[in-house]
Amino acid sequence: MQANLQLDLTDARILTALGTDSRRSYAEVAAEVGLSTAAVHERVKKMLERGVIERFSLRLDPAKVGLHFTAFVAIRNDGGVHCREVAPALRLLPEVLELHSVAGEYDFLAKIRTTHARALEDVIYQIKAIPGVARTTSTVVLNTEFEDKPLSFSPG
Repeated sequence: MQANLQLDLTDARILTALGTDSRRSYAEVAAEVGLSTAAVHERVKKMLERGVIERFSLRLDPAKVGLHFTAFVAIRNDGGVHCREVAPALRLLPEVLELHSVAGEYDFLAKIRTTHARALEDVIYQIKAIPGVARTTSTVVLNTEFEDKPLSFSPG
């Protein structure tokens, strides 16, 4: 896959249209961007092959599936185990939805969703039990104003 892959205006418009609702039919997208359905299908196929589009996914309402509690947990490595060895263990925890390697006082920032505060505490105990984890600091989310905002694409 190429680094710094350039998108033309039409590809950018297709991605923006699919970013708001990836279930849209190619016919709907084609009408919006001024192409034939076949042309949109072919462009999407090529963007999938090049890795521009990784996958199409489902977005759930966390509260409606019982996940009412969100926190960001900063995780510090103890230096005895490389960070690359800690990350796979964190991936195994279903409550850890995102994991970012960060610069600064901590090594990782994890987004965690649970049913309630006690469940978060249980997850933090699991994280602290991972070899190489020295300490954690948690920030509890009071309200989410927005998340998973679709990217808006412009060419070049």
